[in-house]
Amino acid sequence: MKRQTLDDLKKIMATLRGPQGCPWDREQTPQSLTPYAVEEALELEDAIQNKTPQDVLEELGDVLFQVVFQSQMAEEQGHFTLDD
Repeated sequence: MKRQTLDDLKKIMATLRGPQGCPWDREQTPQSLTPYAVEEALELEDAIQNKTPQDVLEELGDVLFQVVFQSQMAEEQGHFTLDD
């Protein structure tokens, strides 16, 4: 299986938010995603404190996805990009 890069994740998010993408992803706003970001951060904290390195890895991936999602919306609005 090919390892995915951060650029791959950015492209996936742009596709999900694009015209032919996922309706749920397209209707999200920074505000509507805030509870998910908080939840993922808390799950990461728990994994760091109480779980295995694999659990930490998985939770880091979930947090990263939230960062990419928020950055994609900011880029669409002309505020900043993930590269910033």
